[in-house]
Amino acid sequence: MGAQTFRSAALGTLAALSALGLTLAASSPGVAAGAAKKNRAPGFLSPADLPPHPSSPWFAGKVTAGLPDTEPFCVEGELPASRSHHREFHTELDTNATQVGVVAASTGAAKKLAASLKKSVAACAADWLRETPGGTASWDDYGGLAVGNGAHVYGVSVSVPESETNVHLFGVGRDGKAVTVVRWGQMGDLGDAPLADFKRTTRTAVSKLN
Repeated sequence: MGAQTFRSAALGTLAALSALGLTLAASSPGVAAGAAKKNRAPGFLSPADLPPHPSSPWFAGKVTAGLPDTEPFCVEGELPASRSHHREFHTELDTNATQVGVVAASTGAAKKLAASLKKSVAACAADWLRETPGGTASWDDYGGLAVGNGAHVYGVSVSVPESETNVHLFGVGRDGKAVTVVRWGQMGDLGDAPLADFKRTTRTAVSKLN
């Protein structure tokens, strides 16, 4: 599908770069073991798995239970905090990334979540147009990837008048009951995005889930 261009009025800043700590407490070993099993983290990307940056290494926060302070752009409100873990990444410049992994209650719930995330990303530019007219937004569907139970890659670029354009790539994938969404972002437009490397990142993210 070719890039589609919309007008939108506000530009969210790139995702906050923070890693949250978590301390679990329980009244007995059995309770602690049950909580850990219920909220187990799926496998996550390492800095080396992200698209190489031309002038900076990647740095990673810890894999942390729950959602980041700022939920990933385009999928706000779609992820269940109680079943999620996240990891945030950044370079020495403006490029950054966020991964959220979810272990759903069932395969059916995971399928539903993955479909909802894909729908949300695909509608993101149009939603910005309806909610905040005045800037620009464009998006592209880069297709599916054969990994796990399937993955899909999208790109979204947004700007406001007299402001820099920000570009984001998204990978959404599932393997059994585990679902992940990876967001990569920096200043630039869709033509500046490292698509081939990000597809590799998305394949790696899904292959590491279980």
